[in-house]
Amino acid sequence: MPKIVIVYHSGYGHTKKAAEAVLAGATDAGADAKLLTVGELDDAGWAELDAADGIIFGAPTYMGGPSADFKKFADASSKPWFAQSWKDKVAAGFTNSATMNGDKHSTIAYFMTLAMQHSMIWAGTGMMPSNTKAATRNDLNFVGGFSGLLTQSPADASPDEAPPPGDLETAKAFGARIAAVTARWAGK
Repeated sequence: MPKIVIVYHSGYGHTKKAAEAVLAGATDAGADAKLLTVGELDDAGWAELDAADGIIFGAPTYMGGPSADFKKFADASSKPWFAQSWKDKVAAGFTNSATMNGDKHSTIAYFMTLAMQHSMIWAGTGMMPSNTKAATRNDLNFVGGFSGLLTQSPADASPDEAPPPGDLETAKAFGARIAAVTARWAGK
């Protein structure tokens, strides 16, 4: 059973809801998965990250990039970077923003760069987009992410209202995908 840590920041609760769906998908797929918020990361949390087979990064996209709280975590990851503690672990990422695009790819690219600096192995969604005339907002991968999970929550929607069910189902499928990739990569 692969061990996966989902380390994330959520400003208003929408990204937390996506993180919980990723967790559910990974757990349902047989992973020993855990959520850690960047603001509450202590020595035990850093040890969990070091012991994980896979790490999934998550943050809202604010002003074209990850939240400042997530970036603070990334900067603090210089100790595991120096020791190469995360080398050859599977890495993946997800983000949420108020608009369909919202420059979400900039956040995913930031996660990918962070993973590459840590010598990690990046895994994308492995999903085709729902991009036909028959597609509906609640189809899997409607937002169309390949390199990472993308979810959307209208600016005036509470976390009880968004992300929508299709995005949460996509998040579960993404969690299951990363669990399978991590199990294969870690030989578990």
